Amino acid sequence: MTAEVDDPAHRDRSAETAPDDDRPADPPGPQALPYGLPGKPLARGPFLFGLVGGLGVLTAIGIAHLLTLSLGVIVQVVVAMFLAVGLNPAVEALQRRGLARRWAISIVFAGVIFMFVLFGFAIVPPVSQESADFIKAIPGYIDQLAANPTLRQLDADYQLLPKLAEFVTGGMAASLAGGVLGAGLVVLESVFTGVTLLVLTLYFLGSLHTIKEYLLKLVPSSRRTRTKAISEEILDGIGGYVAGNVLISVIAGALTWAFLSVAGVRYALALALVVAVTDLIPLVGATIGAALVTGVALLQSVPLGLVCAVFFVIYQQVENYLIYPRVMKRSVDVAPAVTVIAALFGGALLGIVGALLAIPVAAAIALIIREVVLPRQAQN
Repeated sequence: MTAEVDDPAHRDRSAETAPDDDRPADPPGPQALPYGLPGKPLARGPFLFGLVGGLGVLTAIGIAHLLTLSLGVIVQVVVAMFLAVGLNPAVEALQRRGLARRWAISIVFAGVIFMFVLFGFAIVPPVSQESADFIKAIPGYIDQLAANPTLRQLDADYQLLPKLAEFVTGGMAASLAGGVLGAGLVVLESVFTGVTLLVLTLYFLGSLHTIKEYLLKLVPSSRRTRTKAISEEILDGIGGYVAGNVLISVIAGALTWAFLSVAGVRYALALALVVAVTDLIPLVGATIGAALVTGVALLQSVPLGLVCAVFFVIYQQVENYLIYPRVMKRSVDVAPAVTVIAALFGGALLGIVGALLAIPVAAAIALIIREVVLPRQAQN
């Protein structure tokens, strides 16, 4: 065996030839890359940049198109959540009296269904009866027209009555048939939408606490307490607004039913329910209901219609200046000008549903500005 000699030159040559793990490897030679060295990444090229940008634009357009197609479903979900938040105070009031939450939800929901059934039974029979009476009265109207001397002379000159009879038996019958079919489809669609809305409201009402806890988990833990306090105040305001609006509508319907019953207007209960439902619409709802009821009363007699008009003018002043401020003073804190502007924007965007949702949304935005935006501005 030969002894190993500690040669410094040998040690230096070994260190030079030993691989260094910390030093980056040399690029492969031409033999390992027969097609040459790779160029710059395509991601930095203008073509790929434009392609990715175009795909992003197409994706945004597709998402917007899908949202447009599903707008009806989105509106139903939002309205159902709004109703669930509005009905939750009544459920919690029953819970404070010792009822379990499921039984409290059942009682409140049974009351809502009862109101829908009562509205249907009050509206459908008068409409059906009036339609049947009008169809039966058409031959009598034609006979009265034929007995008129002026119309008889015009019929002799231009043959108006045969043309009128042809229109009634032909075109008008077809139009009525098409109208009845279209009205039937509208009624079926409305019933389906109403049932879907009630089912969604029931599910949201039953899982409202779970939904709130899940959404709070998405907030950073350092801001969770403050976010929970603000969200609870917003939900309480929405619930108070819905409860107050329903209470005002009930008062309007009850007083209207009492007045119409005393005045002798036909279909007093149905007309009172119409006033109660239209009174839920901000700004114009009470006026629409008053105009409809006054028009029906005018068809019965002119003095009765005038009396109804005077009643609604007086009642709307009482509601606007006495009932509404007292009921809503603890629900929503929104300036009157903001209320009008919010209702106008909501009605322009989503119609009646938007007008209903606009005021509590405006109250929520005002609360966030007051509690979040203004304190941050004061610190700067």
